[in-house]
Amino acid sequence: MIFAGLSLVLLVLDARSALFATLRQGVATVLYPVQRTLLVPRDVFHSATESTTQAFHEVGQLRDENAELRRIETANAKTLLLAEHVAAENAELRRLLGAREQVAIPSIVAEVLYQTREPFARRFVLDKGTQNGLTAGQPVVDAGGVIGQITRTFPLSSELTLVTDRNLSIPVQVDRTGLRAIAYGDAEPNRLELRYVAANADVREGDAITTSGLDGLYPPGLPVGKVILVDHAGGSTFARILLEPAAGVDRSRMILVLQPDASRLPPPVVAPAEPGLARRRGGRPVMTPP
Repeated sequence: MIFAGLSLVLLVLDARSALFATLRQGVATVLYPVQRTLLVPRDVFHSATESTTQAFHEVGQLRDENAELRRIETANAKTLLLAEHVAAENAELRRLLGAREQVAIPSIVAEVLYQTREPFARRFVLDKGTQNGLTAGQPVVDAGGVIGQITRTFPLSSELTLVTDRNLSIPVQVDRTGLRAIAYGDAEPNRLELRYVAANADVREGDAITTSGLDGLYPPGLPVGKVILVDHAGGSTFARILLEPAAGVDRSRMILVLQPDASRLPPPVVAPAEPGLARRRGGRPVMTPP
């Protein structure tokens, strides 16, 4: 009761006069450091909370930005790959059109769809067939040179046998000397072989081999390959001569199917040089000069 009464008296005096104003200011000044000290834990807690919240917000924002950058990078990569693919395809088409201008024979542009899975054959399936005017026996070239021959046709597709297939042969000549020979596919991948060339024949490594045109099918002068090996060892009557094909037999996607006079196309026959080979491999037809 005493302290309650004292409090009421002090409240009335403080409200009606400025007696305690100076005292209050002094007490507030003295207690200010104590108040600031007592508020330090609160300030530290609020600062830590705000820093953590801001850090989480920044981390989330960075994650969103990284995800967006990855999406943009992926989209740009797809666009770049597509642009590179289109550029490469356009370059190949330009080279192919240049080859078409050099060959004064009607031709059809075809695309390689896939390679057949026959283990002993080297054949491609094309996206053109009899509905596009393709027939068996037509020669096929790419921007580099002779790539093969049409050996089977269907309404919407056809089968291309590569020059490197052992069942295909092409009459050729050595540009430097005019020596005529027959080029066959070799057992080694992406290689051709000149067979039955005399051991003393004038053939050197680096010689360019082109079509002779004697079969009436391939126009003369088309690049076939380049001599990379001339082997006279073994005392054989004939030299072993290997060629590297001029055409991109393992990389061309766009090719030209030449369309000479159909009456001049030779019928498919079994190669007389190796009768046992066709029997071993199912009697596949071989395109030989007439």
